Amino acid sequence: MTREEADEALARLRDERDRISAGLLDLDGHPGRRMLDGAAMSGVSAELQARVADRMARLWLLFDRYRGALAAAEELRARHARPKTPELTELTRLLDGRAVELEPEHVPLEKRGLLGGPGPERLTLQATVRRMTGLYDEVTRDVAAVDAAWSALLPALEAAETRHREAAALAAALEASLAEVDGLGREVAEAGRVVRSDPLSLAGKSGPDTSALTALAHRLGEVAARLREAMRLREGYAGRLANAESLISEVRRAHEAALRAYAEALEKIASPGLSEPSDLAGSLADRLAALRSLPATGRWDELAERLADLERAAADARARKQRERDLAAGLLERREELRGRLAAYRVKAARLGLAEDAELLRIHERARELLWTSPCDLRAATVALSGYQQAVNSRAKGADR
Repeated sequence: MTREEADEALARLRDERDRISAGLLDLDGHPGRRMLDGAAMSGVSAELQARVADRMARLWLLFDRYRGALAAAEELRARHARPKTPELTELTRLLDGRAVELEPEHVPLEKRGLLGGPGPERLTLQATVRRMTGLYDEVTRDVAAVDAAWSALLPALEAAETRHREAAALAAALEASLAEVDGLGREVAEAGRVVRSDPLSLAGKSGPDTSALTALAHRLGEVAARLREAMRLREGYAGRLANAESLISEVRRAHEAALRAYAEALEKIASPGLSEPSDLAGSLADRLAALRSLPATGRWDELAERLADLERAAADARARKQRERDLAAGLLERREELRGRLAAYRVKAARLGLAEDAELLRIHERARELLWTSPCDLRAATVALSGYQQAVNSRAKGADR
């Protein structure tokens, strides 16, 4: 190298050294790398941890030797403002020759022979950078893989752990059975062990699988919701009990109204096709009575669940009784509607001057007889009314022509 070439190479290599140093420091300080370095790993993640540790050690060793060779060249150039041929020859060796030396134990296995090789491996600065680049790429891929797994799994695990703590605190406050909460807690603990020690075992081709943790958090959320409901019930038990009693009373009143409508429909409508309303209030009242003993046992979680079921059953029963009443009442309303339509067409016939039409009178009387006879045959009355309407409308068209 000439002096100018040596100075140009030194400037380029100094910049390269600084960039490599910054890259290695960034990699060493990466959160995933630091977590990996301090974690007690197992399984496939332990294999990755050992691989990363080995490559990082080799990276720093190579960089140290690279930096040492470059520092020797910088020192030589600094001592000679106008280097002569011997100095330029040595600068050329340091900057462009095999100036980086690796002891046999630091030579990669794939570079060794069966007998360990003839001696130390010597690399140029450029070859050293290529080897560091390969190691750096391998480490960054491994660190990115475990970091992506942790980034997805740890928040899901934290959600499950938080819900377990909440459920355990609620169960303790209620002095309720902890069997279910404890069982779920053991599942959370096992999931935590796997996530923290072997996250890669949960990573598939499409990325980390958080479905099991999400399902576990959901189950714990359901348990916590039940226990919160039990807490609210314990604090407002008297009010909830009164509300349930009131709801059952509404079911009883709705049943009585359905029975009255059913009886009237049987009396006034022929073959109504209705089933007699069954009494649901009695069984609901029995269920409520059975719940009154639970507060003394402290089984608030069970009481909350059973009382909620009772309230839903009572609301459904009330709606059912209202539908039964409406169905029976609807038959009577249908009869009144048919009566009204018959009267309206009678008025229309009179307005058309057909009040004394014998055929119309006969058809009208048949429909009227059906509609005012108890029990009323709604099907036959509907057919008779339809015949009367058609007859009136037919004569109205004839009058218009």
